Amino acid sequence: MVDYEFLWQQLRTIEDPDVHVNVVDLGLIYGIEEKGNGIMVTMTLTSPSCPMGDFLLDSVKRTVLAVYPDKSVEVELVWDPPWNGDMVSELGKMELGLL
Repeated sequence: MVDYEFLWQQLRTIEDPDVHVNVVDLGLIYGIEEKGNGIMVTMTLTSPSCPMGDFLLDSVKRTVLAVYPDKSVEVELVWDPPWNGDMVSELGKMELGLL
């Protein structure tokens, strides 16, 4: 059984190197779902041309595997809904100097 709260906390350790805010507070992680013996993370990027896209996708997968090494992990990259600044958490906005 997946401990979703713990997994969300672990994903907060992944920082986008371009803006120095974690992927959860940046609003890039849309969801985590347990599917059979696997875990699916649905996420997006700030733009399709994000230079750190592969790094972030790989970091998410490695982080989930570190917590659940006995599960298969899939990271699904989606563009709908498109990311926008409203998706950044209040903490993320503070870190970006927007509040």
